[in-house]
Amino acid sequence: MAAITPDGTYHRMSSSTHLAREEAAFHAFYALERPALEQARVFFKDLLQTILAQARHIDIAKIESRVKDRDECLRKFSRKYRTTLEESGVPYEIRPYITDLIGVRVVCLYEDELEKVAQIVQSHFDVIDVTDKVSAMEGTEASFGYKGLHLDLRLNAAQAALPQHAAYVHQPFELQVRTIIQDAWSVLDHKIKYKKSIPAQLKRRINVLSALFELADREFLQIRDATAAELQRAPDETTEADPPGARPALAGSELNAFTFLKIANHFFKDVEFEGQKVDQFVDDIRAWSPAITRARFNALMRETLATVKRYKQYYEERNPESSFNPFTVMRHCLYLGDKQLFRRALRNTSREAFEAWLQGTT
Repeated sequence: MAAITPDGTYHRMSSSTHLAREEAAFHAFYALERPALEQARVFFKDLLQTILAQARHIDIAKIESRVKDRDECLRKFSRKYRTTLEESGVPYEIRPYITDLIGVRVVCLYEDELEKVAQIVQSHFDVIDVTDKVSAMEGTEASFGYKGLHLDLRLNAAQAALPQHAAYVHQPFELQVRTIIQDAWSVLDHKIKYKKSIPAQLKRRINVLSALFELADREFLQIRDATAAELQRAPDETTEADPPGARPALAGSELNAFTFLKIANHFFKDVEFEGQKVDQFVDDIRAWSPAITRARFNALMRETLATVKRYKQYYEERNPESSFNPFTVMRHCLYLGDKQLFRRALRNTSREAFEAWLQGTT
């Protein structure tokens, strides 16, 4: 291994000596820069959270960040680069080969969101390198590991021009984008020891397990798409009531989460309803009135919503720290539409306050 002496001449040194010297230099660099790296880690995580929070139709489970452990950096260098560099005889420094000192991980719910996240971040960052582990893992039966998308990034010109970003202009970082299933597989996969030496029957079992995780990713995606399609097939909000004597089981007449959302979205156009709360509320409505239909619910809303909105305004003017969310509005609408059937829709105190207001307006 050649090295340059202080007087500008070359001399030979052993590979182990050169490595020890460069590792010592990296130790010194890491100790000096660790506080700045921590600041950069927080900066890039917060910036990505802000950017992705503005994206529509992407479900982010979590965003994490870390500064890579010093010794792990050295192990990575030895594993990926050391042999090639020593065989070439070219002097090297370790620092330029560690591009993931700072790492940020974005965990999505669905596999088709990986590329969407990548496209969004590419409008704010310059891409130094891309590792598509989804493609790399496909068709490799003997390979273990996790799928995902890795991008080495730095601020693009527009972001770098902002004064508050000046300290991070030249700092690269690695972004990992995974689904929540891929992230779980990664954690478990790292617990499997001696993967390259284990018996063939164990390798087969790991491959089966990996396939099950991949199938879970695919099934969650298909369930999401099927649910969206079911919502699209639900009948639109209508002013028509059920015909006299109609059975609730008639096609399109059932009040379920999908038909409820069609009606709720009509009356509350700017509200994004949370699926779990919708499920619970529809379950409550059907407990109060097992035979209720979509058309009946729609009719109750149309008949009572204007009155309830006036009460909502009255209530919030006198209780500035409280507010009626859409579910509270609908509870009052149901109660007003049929006070006996939907008595349980309101608590006693809410019902008494509403009745006092109604009596005062008549």
